[in-house]
Amino acid sequence: MKDLKYMIEFENLLQDADNDLVKQAQKDGQKAIGYTCYHMPEVLMNVDNCFSVRLRAPRSTSIDISTYYMSNYTCEFARSLLERGIEGGYQFLDGIAGVDACSAMNRCYEHMEVLKINDKENFFVTHCDIPYKIEDYTVEAMTTQMRLRLLDVLTEKYGADTSDESLLKAVEEHNKMCRVMTEIGNYRKEENPPITGYEYHLLCLVSYCCPTSLILPKLEETLEEIKNRKPDPKPWYRTRVVLAGSEVDDLDLTKLIEEAGAFVVADRYCYGSKPGREEIVIDKDKDILTQIVEHYMRTSECARYMSEEKITQRRETVDKLAKDYNADGIIYEQMKFCDFWAFERPLASHILQEEYDWPVLSIDRPYNVRSSGQLRTRFQAFVEALEIKRIRSGKGGNA
Repeated sequence: MKDLKYMIEFENLLQDADNDLVKQAQKDGQKAIGYTCYHMPEVLMNVDNCFSVRLRAPRSTSIDISTYYMSNYTCEFARSLLERGIEGGYQFLDGIAGVDACSAMNRCYEHMEVLKINDKENFFVTHCDIPYKIEDYTVEAMTTQMRLRLLDVLTEKYGADTSDESLLKAVEEHNKMCRVMTEIGNYRKEENPPITGYEYHLLCLVSYCCPTSLILPKLEETLEEIKNRKPDPKPWYRTRVVLAGSEVDDLDLTKLIEEAGAFVVADRYCYGSKPGREEIVIDKDKDILTQIVEHYMRTSECARYMSEEKITQRRETVDKLAKDYNADGIIYEQMKFCDFWAFERPLASHILQEEYDWPVLSIDRPYNVRSSGQLRTRFQAFVEALEIKRIRSGKGGNA
């Protein structure tokens, strides 16, 4: 297939947290608010003169300094972010909106605050508590926290307009982004799609890491390009998989899977599109902020939510995605030392295989996989197993 117009530009935007579009927005007087977790509603950081930047630590190597503060047994994602902060990589931020969702990220935020990783006069680090289940009182508590610990702080520090009208405007822009990303993602359902899983992962990440107002026109143009893109006569992949689990902002993981012959047709992981790129439905006769908060709580697939209905929701979501996107199997991943997914992944992998009858490859992985020979071998073996199953079932294959 012909390369997408913005492919190289998008890859370059992900080389640094402080990318060119972030710099452009700040030059125009906007304030960059960093965050990591879906529990912190992205749309609330995109009000008025503020914009969200989902934090990553691209091209991470040594994390020795952050390990000194956080120990070897905390997830590499949290340690990589702290290392990057200590190195000065987040000096561009105007604030960090954190959530007390897991102990590792909580410690990361606290160290960023205590070690003063940013010396801007109005820089802030704010924390919000996250519940373990969804009830009327937890939605109310989350709404109160988002008003007091985020929106009021944005107004106090940077004069941001956080009125209902401003929130609605942010939701409208967010929904435009979601419609574009959903339409692009739906092409992955086709037998011979005009987009790869790697390309979609790239588009999804830039949508999180760049100001919406600046990246959206480029994504809209990319959608039109994909509509008219002619795929190769024969599908390039050997099998189709859903990639599910914990945080993935490493493009090399998707690349490694697809180099083994498995087309990543759907993404159910943190920093992916499900959840994250669903439209927010607003009833203007009800409290706007409460509806936004409840949307994020109900669509969240985070393993922190431990109620029975949420555990079931996570399994059924992966099952539905695999069916909707015509997957042959599921790769269930977890970053090493991740507290919540270390419990979720083994059990969910077992149940999806035994009760939902899906072939599942269950892995734990480092933050940056690079060209891991061990993972490559496991992906190749899984692809071969899926091909053998398809041949035995009489469905044939693409190879």
